[in-house]
Amino acid sequence: MSRRLLIVGGVAGGATAAARARRLDEQAEIIMFERGRDVSFANCGLPYHVGGEISSRRALLVQTKVGLTRRFNLDIRTRTEVTRIDREKKLVHARDLESGREYTEHYDDLLLSPGAAPFVPPVPGVDHSAVHTLRNMGDMDGIKRAVDAGAKSAVVVGAGFIGLEMAENLRRRGLAVAVVELLPQVMPPLDAEVAASLHQEIVKHGVHLRLGTRMTAIEDSDGRPVVCLESGDKLDADLVILAVGVRPESDLARDAGLEVAASGAIVVDEYLRTSDPHIYAVGDAIEVRDPILGGTARIPLAGPANRQGRIAIDTMFGRPTPYRGAQGTSVVRVFGLTAAATGASEKVLKRRGVEYLKVYVHRDHHVGYFPGAQRMMLKLMFTPGDGRILGAQIVGGDGVDKRIDVLATAIHAGLPVTELEALELSYAPQYGAAKDPVNIAGYVAANMLRGDEEFVYAEELGDGQLTNWTILDVRDAAEFAAGRILGAVLVPLSELRERWQEIPTDKPIAVYCGVGQRSYYATRVLRHHGLKPRNIAGGLCTYQLVHAPQPTVRPWAPREAAAEEAVCGNAGLAGGGCVESAGGVCCSEDTLPDCSTG
Repeated sequence: MSRRLLIVGGVAGGATAAARARRLDEQAEIIMFERGRDVSFANCGLPYHVGGEISSRRALLVQTKVGLTRRFNLDIRTRTEVTRIDREKKLVHARDLESGREYTEHYDDLLLSPGAAPFVPPVPGVDHSAVHTLRNMGDMDGIKRAVDAGAKSAVVVGAGFIGLEMAENLRRRGLAVAVVELLPQVMPPLDAEVAASLHQEIVKHGVHLRLGTRMTAIEDSDGRPVVCLESGDKLDADLVILAVGVRPESDLARDAGLEVAASGAIVVDEYLRTSDPHIYAVGDAIEVRDPILGGTARIPLAGPANRQGRIAIDTMFGRPTPYRGAQGTSVVRVFGLTAAATGASEKVLKRRGVEYLKVYVHRDHHVGYFPGAQRMMLKLMFTPGDGRILGAQIVGGDGVDKRIDVLATAIHAGLPVTELEALELSYAPQYGAAKDPVNIAGYVAANMLRGDEEFVYAEELGDGQLTNWTILDVRDAAEFAAGRILGAVLVPLSELRERWQEIPTDKPIAVYCGVGQRSYYATRVLRHHGLKPRNIAGGLCTYQLVHAPQPTVRPWAPREAAAEEAVCGNAGLAGGGCVESAGGVCCSEDTLPDCSTG
């Protein structure tokens, strides 16, 4: 008798599982239930069809119902909702949403891939007809219709992946866009100083960015929504996009008596089995193991969901394969910048009480002498002692994705930071450097572990703390005049060997340059003279990002789609404007591509 597998939910996890099951068992009866009209679509591409960068709607259909059915001999039932699971009888209760017909189906094994639904905050007016969320093709069509019909302005509530992608694509369509975020930064998974570069980029592209404020209500003004903020401000627009996060679709599992975590996610073991051995769960609805820090986490990303679908089927069909967990490797484009992360952030490490060290590297994505080099900032966290890599974040232009994938692989393999020094990475002038940014991060981290370099961090040099240090600037006079840390003493690196005795020694010495390279050379010189200086990690570039104020913009003018400009100051700095991640006075570092820190 053939095996009967039922799958609830398509898209990434469910569709992958169905195809894998057929490859392992040609005789199995495989039925997939999908509540929507499309069984497998590229949900990560939805904002880019709204913006017109992906012109063809059909391109988003990874597989059609007809195509999957023919290729894998599946029984696919779209517009069908599974309403209840009877675990004792091994039945699911289903409803055809078109006809209303209700029926049951028996299973030998059941796979749940229900995904996660957009969280809709419980505020008055959230049901306004011009308020949208974005989860599926139908949601995308509704937003695109509104834009095509002549919408001139939009308020995006939430500044995570979907919120920023929608903001970018609505600006691409010429709309005036405001982004409202409860937290004091965009992209909450990133650390604040990494996100600071994104703030500059977002405002530079005319987005009205409101950080650290809450939406309290949505009012109606002649059919147009008005977003009311906790500050008392009101932002009127033609449409509102809610992108404040997602919640696991776990009601079906909970009602069936399966174990559900406090987060609302379905609890699974290392083989992706639920608390019922005949029911598995994958994708955005589950909690997974954190392979770096231990414990569990919710990682609603497409890559892990695909792998989970395959692994669950392998175990179900007699090839038990444990799921290692998800380290949260992700990447997002925000206008002209790319931000990426893998592993634990510094904020998570602090919250979990994990001991760690960190370094910053600012490097071009390829050699400076080849046209088009773009700067990136790389932040690396690792354990004291053995140097195990805990996490990394990068923001910059081209090449960010390549480096984060190398670091994600290093974390997966359990490599210490010292091995980053030895990685042999591809090099040609238009792609990289003989010493890649990943190599440089390894050199800097290894120097720290070996005691060759000691850092002081920008957050230790904040309000009221600068007077406790002798701040030594080793850049050139022109750079010093363009922007510096208040109270700094200038002794250029080229003069340091002759003038080192001029440096006051009544306080600890903190040395900086643009990005930390020349200041490292300076600390080595001073150490040989018996001093104990500390290098300001990441130089003036990182210092400015850590102490960057929230960008302010002109008042919200929804009828004007022209780009707005930021009014940006520099707390704790003298003589100079804000510094962008791709250049500026603090980043005019020595252009010696093969004479880097090491």
